[in-house]
Amino acid sequence: MATAATSTETKRPKRKAKYITLYSPFLMKETKHELIGEPMETENGLQQWARCSISHHSQLIKLEALMQAAAEKSPSAIRLSREDSKDYSPRAEYQVGDVIYHKSWDDVGIVRSKEVMSNGRASLVVHFEKNKEKRLVENVK
Repeated sequence: MATAATSTETKRPKRKAKYITLYSPFLMKETKHELIGEPMETENGLQQWARCSISHHSQLIKLEALMQAAAEKSPSAIRLSREDSKDYSPRAEYQVGDVIYHKSWDDVGIVRSKEVMSNGRASLVVHFEKNKEKRLVENVK
């Protein structure tokens, strides 16, 4: 009986996992990530490891940037209107801050950033009202 009592005493309580949604560069889409370990103070600021729940790849994330991004996506954001937007076309070129309308999705979004893909073409990161964040191509000839 003494062994049964010690085995229950040595059990650690399960910790509650912290999950966040991040872009997974391995899967090239947003997935659920588990925060692992403790936050570390580095020369780049407060960072922590996050493991993808699908691919199990880990990436080091900046917690300040994550908090800032969450504040930008707050529901108190300005509503985008169809009248102020440009129709999206993969052949057109856009600037950061442009409001675009995607006809197929019937959704309005704002261009958050521009990136260069591995094939040299430009990619837009657009935050839509209904479809959240999507990546679109531009300047396709």
